[in-house]
Amino acid sequence: MNTKPQYDLDEQLLLFEQRLPPFFARFIDWVRRPTSRWVRLPAGCLLVLFGIFGFLPVLGFWMLPLGLLLLARDIPALEPPLARLFAWINRRFPVWKRSGADQPPR
Repeated sequence: MNTKPQYDLDEQLLLFEQRLPPFFARFIDWVRRPTSRWVRLPAGCLLVLFGIFGFLPVLGFWMLPLGLLLLARDIPALEPPLARLFAWINRRFPVWKRSGADQPPR
């Protein structure tokens, strides 16, 4: 019997996407579409490749998870660990703001 909760990557990304600024949310929505596969695969591979060299100037380790996220749509084995990662992010940071307009004046 499996006692670990099962997370759906699409659900977790939608929750995460709701916290992002509108431009980034639209970009993520566009990249996740099936018609964007020919952009998603090369971009994901390049981000993973450059993310490995994140210790170098200009490149960063942030590229590695982003590249894996792009590749997860086309490589099903990546979906469960990334779904768990985004579930953790959504639990850990539940109150991100989409924009500065949501914040009360000082």
